[in-house]
Amino acid sequence: MSRMYFRRTAVALACSAMIAPACTSNDGDAPPATNDPDSVAERRATKLVAQLTSDEKIALVHGTGMPIAGYGTFPPEALLGASYIPGIPRLGIPQVTSADSACGVNLKDTHATALPAPLALAASWDPDLAQEYGKRIAIELRTLGYTEGLGGATNLAREPRSGRTFENMGEDPVLSGTMLAARTIGTQGQKVIATVKHYAMNDHETSRMTSDSQVDERTMRETELLAFEIAIKEGQPGSVMCAYNKVNGTYACENPYILTDVLKKEWGFRGVVQSDWGATHSTAPAALAGLDEEQPGFSNDASTHPIFKMLGSHFNTKLRAAVDDGSVPMSRLDDMVHRKLRTLARVGIMDAPPLPSGAIDQDAGNASALAVARQSAVLLKNASAALPLAATNATNATGVSSIVVIGGHADAGVLSGGGSGAVPAADGNAVSGCQEPPGPVFIPHCATWYKSAPLAAIQAKAPGAKVTYFDGNDSVAAANAAAQADVAIVFATQWETEGNDLASLALPDTRTDPYNQSYDQNALIEAIAAKGKRVVVVLQTGSPVLMPWIDRVHAVLEVWYPGVRGGQAVADLLFGDANPSGKLPLSFPKQDADLPQPVISPSDPNVVYREGLLIGYRWYDAKQLEPLFPFGHGLSYTTFSYSNLDARREAKGDVTVTFTVTNDGTRAGAEVAQVYAKLPAGLGEPPNRLVGWKKVSLEPGQAQTIQLTVPAQRLATWDTSTHVWKVNGGDYTFVAGTSSRDPRALTKAMALP
Repeated sequence: MSRMYFRRTAVALACSAMIAPACTSNDGDAPPATNDPDSVAERRATKLVAQLTSDEKIALVHGTGMPIAGYGTFPPEALLGASYIPGIPRLGIPQVTSADSACGVNLKDTHATALPAPLALAASWDPDLAQEYGKRIAIELRTLGYTEGLGGATNLAREPRSGRTFENMGEDPVLSGTMLAARTIGTQGQKVIATVKHYAMNDHETSRMTSDSQVDERTMRETELLAFEIAIKEGQPGSVMCAYNKVNGTYACENPYILTDVLKKEWGFRGVVQSDWGATHSTAPAALAGLDEEQPGFSNDASTHPIFKMLGSHFNTKLRAAVDDGSVPMSRLDDMVHRKLRTLARVGIMDAPPLPSGAIDQDAGNASALAVARQSAVLLKNASAALPLAATNATNATGVSSIVVIGGHADAGVLSGGGSGAVPAADGNAVSGCQEPPGPVFIPHCATWYKSAPLAAIQAKAPGAKVTYFDGNDSVAAANAAAQADVAIVFATQWETEGNDLASLALPDTRTDPYNQSYDQNALIEAIAAKGKRVVVVLQTGSPVLMPWIDRVHAVLEVWYPGVRGGQAVADLLFGDANPSGKLPLSFPKQDADLPQPVISPSDPNVVYREGLLIGYRWYDAKQLEPLFPFGHGLSYTTFSYSNLDARREAKGDVTVTFTVTNDGTRAGAEVAQVYAKLPAGLGEPPNRLVGWKKVSLEPGQAQTIQLTVPAQRLATWDTSTHVWKVNGGDYTFVAGTSSRDPRALTKAMALP
């Protein structure tokens, strides 16, 4: 969203588009009343809508400005978040307040927990952990008095150089949608509205307010819309946020195909469609297409504030005029309001609105952050068992006695992503010296670092070893020190932020990121690799990175943006107190030229999905390109084997896949056992698609039989003639293994009618 940056500057479809808030039978008799929560919320919302005046209805469907920036006139009870919509006290309707919350509450001076990035969460492949992640954020939102969390991005990493890759859940629709559904359930279980965003086909930041994603129906349905479909049907979010970009020539927030035909009518979404901040471009077209709430909105359309004049106002007096003249039927306004009231009742906010209630529980938050960081790191390479490190101490005389830690501000802290997906550092930025350019700051240039220094955590793990630190600016001195040490640990970083895309997946240097980078990271790693006895690279990134030095280092550990306890997590992983179990949620290419889109055009607003269905690993498989590391890849300090794969078709068309996973090593560990399907030839499908997985924890020597039910839709293709999912008859092959390209994977062929 652009909220952070705005703050800083700061009748054809009418009836057919509706999902009626209530219905009666043809003979006039009301259907039997039921007491299930959905029915109760529906009846309650219907009763309230009937009691509202027209002005009150209008007031409920748009924001009143941006409190955090002071843009608007707000009562004392308004909170300094992203938006504020006043309640209707006479009817017991509470105010609605929201805050950015991609990986924690993005508000200064609240001491909110900075969790690892959503991409890191996706790398855990653990829906239970995702539910806890959503729960932790919701607890803190509610403690601070907020009604709605604006997290929950699930745009696929079609373009991994996007500045918001770290806010999303990777490149696969099934993984992304499943993980976001679990996060949503965790959030709404705490009586906080969860938002799923940015709907849809919103794949990079360049020209994001004007770009036009040009994509065919089948590609939409089988890739990004599938991720949203899973997240929305399984997670039942209260809010879906439409994106800035156009989709096939029509802005997402006034696009009847995606908002009404698909989201509301086909998927049965009964919550609120909310605009991204400044993404509303019209009144009647947006309302009739399915937009239910305008943000940031404001209470005075005649405001002369430059931000308000730039954004315009479409759902305040203009919507009232459109209802009065009939261009927007009152029934549509009633539906907009009904959706909001139903959501407030169903999530539990109507009866228990959140109120500021004291301080954040930092100990609980830190524990959650550490747990996610330890389970989401991906061990990409580990030649000659370079990791885990063994410390020299009173009981172990054979461990490493000298360690040199190099670069990446490892003496100070760990990196965070920027923009609205950030969380302010509770105790100040660990790294100083970066200066923003003069003048208004629309897009921040300086990264945030949390005070969780890997260096100190490493020293604590190896009290008997000599641990020294070099900042990376003198590669010769650092390389000479590495030549003398038992192990050299090089920290490499790649900062990204909303509002900017990466020019390349290469590690940034002083040319590509002069604000945060004072040396050439690739050159430093090359110099260390040339002399070091054992060289370990720790990556803190929000996207894949290129590694021209990969053959000359011994181990690579990807920790993403690891959150407020990242330094401790890194040390735990390096020394084996935590066994890496993360798997890549997106492919790492060998070079930028291997990406489907060679460059992101700074001038052409047309974003053409020429690769069709071949997003992510499907591209590399279909084009027979060797990735640097494939989707689903991730090593462990133990080893796992697979056996006894079988598959059978169930009566409803689902397929049950069973196989056994065994821990063949000497350490306890967790394995993400993945199942892919190869569809019948001639359908025009990519070679492989993920259809299921199970993360299992096993002791040394322990075996577990895994049974996965693959829903029929996971095997279906989108039929553009009938506009439905279709399971095609023919020969299918199921593949069970450790990644999308496991050479030892098991296969099982079967025919489906």
